[in-house]
Amino acid sequence: MLDAARDGRHALLVAATGAGKTLAGFLPTLSDLIENPAEGLHTLYISPLKALAVDIRRNLLIPVEEMGLSIRIEARTGDTPSDRKQRQRVKPPHILLTTPESLSLLLTHADSALLFSTLKRVIVDEVHAFANGKRGDLLSLSLARLQTLSPDMQRVALSATVADPDDYRAWLAPDGDIGLVRLVEGEAAAEPDLTILLPEGRVPWAGHSGQHAIPQLIEEIGRNKITLIFCNTRFLAEFIFQKLWDANEPKYAIGIHHGSLSIEARRKVEGAMADGKLRALVCTASLDLGVDWGDVDCVIQMGAPKGSSRLLQRIGRSNHRMDEPSKAILVPGNRFEYLEAQAAFDAVTEGVRDGEAFQVGSYDVLAQHVMGIACAGPFDEAELLTEVQSALPYSALDAVTFARVIEFIATGGYSLRAYDKFKKLVKGPDGRWRLSHPKFATQHRFNAGIIVDSPMLDVRFRNGRKLGKVEEGFASTLSPGNTFTFAGMALEVESIKDLDLIVRAATKQAANIPSYMGARLPLTTHLAGRVRQMLTDRASWARFPDEVREWLEMQDYRSQMPAPGQLLVETFPHDKRHYMVTYPFEGWNAHQSLGMLVTRRMESRGLMPMGFVASDYALGVWSLKPITDPQPLFSSDILADEFVDWVENSYLLKRAFREVAVISGLVERQHPGKRKTGKQVTFSTDLIYDVLRKYEPDHLLLEAAWADARARLTDVGRLGDLLDRAADTMLHVDLERVSPLAVPLLVMIGRESVAQGSVDDELLLEAENLAGVAMTP
Repeated sequence: MLDAARDGRHALLVAATGAGKTLAGFLPTLSDLIENPAEGLHTLYISPLKALAVDIRRNLLIPVEEMGLSIRIEARTGDTPSDRKQRQRVKPPHILLTTPESLSLLLTHADSALLFSTLKRVIVDEVHAFANGKRGDLLSLSLARLQTLSPDMQRVALSATVADPDDYRAWLAPDGDIGLVRLVEGEAAAEPDLTILLPEGRVPWAGHSGQHAIPQLIEEIGRNKITLIFCNTRFLAEFIFQKLWDANEPKYAIGIHHGSLSIEARRKVEGAMADGKLRALVCTASLDLGVDWGDVDCVIQMGAPKGSSRLLQRIGRSNHRMDEPSKAILVPGNRFEYLEAQAAFDAVTEGVRDGEAFQVGSYDVLAQHVMGIACAGPFDEAELLTEVQSALPYSALDAVTFARVIEFIATGGYSLRAYDKFKKLVKGPDGRWRLSHPKFATQHRFNAGIIVDSPMLDVRFRNGRKLGKVEEGFASTLSPGNTFTFAGMALEVESIKDLDLIVRAATKQAANIPSYMGARLPLTTHLAGRVRQMLTDRASWARFPDEVREWLEMQDYRSQMPAPGQLLVETFPHDKRHYMVTYPFEGWNAHQSLGMLVTRRMESRGLMPMGFVASDYALGVWSLKPITDPQPLFSSDILADEFVDWVENSYLLKRAFREVAVISGLVERQHPGKRKTGKQVTFSTDLIYDVLRKYEPDHLLLEAAWADARARLTDVGRLGDLLDRAADTMLHVDLERVSPLAVPLLVMIGRESVAQGSVDDELLLEAENLAGVAMTP
């Protein structure tokens, strides 16, 4: 890293956790500041997490103080007091630790050109965590800006696990010129010590929580100094924490850490961990990344890891020493998760990582960035376009589209130009764009950011009686007339108004769509492929636990195994209904979308669908009439007809629009001194959305909302692959009763609570009954 810096090259460092990446990233900075002492900002360190910036300050300050160096190091995040932020702009430290959002805000000030004129290096840590999302788009634009302000600035990125380093070199390089970025690879670490924890009893049929293993977890905590227990959602983290407390007879000190906790609570827990006061910590992705506690000697993953890179990242939190193996334990929640855990285990053993595709940069982020540039001072459109195109996500942006983005900021677009509140830019006589009023700069700084919190919707009857809350992500897939089970009742959707989901008691039996909490981690394509491979590699079944092997053998005997590249569709009667179950392994998002589309199509063909249930592995639909030929239900024109119709008429596009309207700055979340409620934001974006759909359907933000709905909310790419496969390789097996492979899915029907972790005895009983039917030869 020192050589690359002295050669004046940008660099990407890929090395195992514990190899000393952070110090290697900072060493050229320390060396330069010792050899050439100077005032002003020398290095920016950018981290995806606030906790990481605080943690690095702790790990970097100590060596700097011990060496007696007069190098000032400070952090700047959303949690930094405002007086310190102001001082940092006037008298900056040598090294500033910050997040992509805080950097973007720094660039909105008129003095940013002066502040960054002395900048020599930018270090982007954990680059794989955000380069290919909207935060990565924002950061790539900020890097392009910094390069303009300080042309000789060196870019450095640090990463533990990437499948294809060249993707990240191109992302990091100015103009995507991969040759400008030297790839530095660290030596391999010791092989991880990885085991899959099998319950004292049987691998459960259903559920995600892994709560059957709580007694074994308590024993494991007793064996180790510090144990980290990772959960995929906040809800599961709370649930497992509670269960551990209930079973904590030895009275071990156990803490919990996730993004919804207050900053005081998070700091307290982080401090207790750093001081070695905790024996175990239950956490979510808020600790996935490089928070460094050297004494963690065991990492436990509850439920399926969903991807090998994510698992490697988490394993790396255990034992930050290169020469000793990291110890990790996987606790699968059910039989499919056992297969997924085994697939992840094999991938990690082979050192294979799953990559995620880079998307084209989104317009809402670009609009936010351009507005930020205008806050700092007037700009020339052609010059700014050249700068923006030097950021890889926007390298294909043309002048016409860029003009549309500027027009949107200047007027709000054709339909909104009558309103002064949307007129934020004006073109001066010198041909340069500038703010129409200084108040817009204040407004922008209050509202800029990429992370839009997902509000909850109240489920109510028309008379106002409230039944509880569902996450908006669940409600967004519903249209009037859809039915679902909630709070033990079959409900029909009447309407969605602002943040209320208005329902009435359903007359027909409910289509049970499980609600879910928090952002679901999608099953990576790579891991899904491995699970498919495993199902048909009969020789490998010998290493599975007896009950998993028997389950697969009985499926093989009674039906078929879904072969790689093939789409298996099973139909069978059960409990006075007709079922169709298919096993695409494309992740919950794609299956949920497919369920919506297939049931619509069944409705139009008179098959009387009653509902569907989706998991990461499979989709099950049930109806009053039997499905004799599933092929037409999966034809690819469903993406042209039903898909467009569904997305436009469900709440989905509105939800995507709200997010892009907030990110692009069309709608403010907060004003100085007061914050809008989720309800007010939703009300204003819904009004604008209705106006634009009617009068300006090709508005820039509707285009951005569609792109989001396609890519993130419905996983339409994977859906398209699935339908192409169905056209060529569908295998339909008609059975006289439920198949073994369908049992874990059917047990999920009507159990919102299952997705949230509470597997009750009734559920286990039902699973055993179903299994009895399925597992009889």
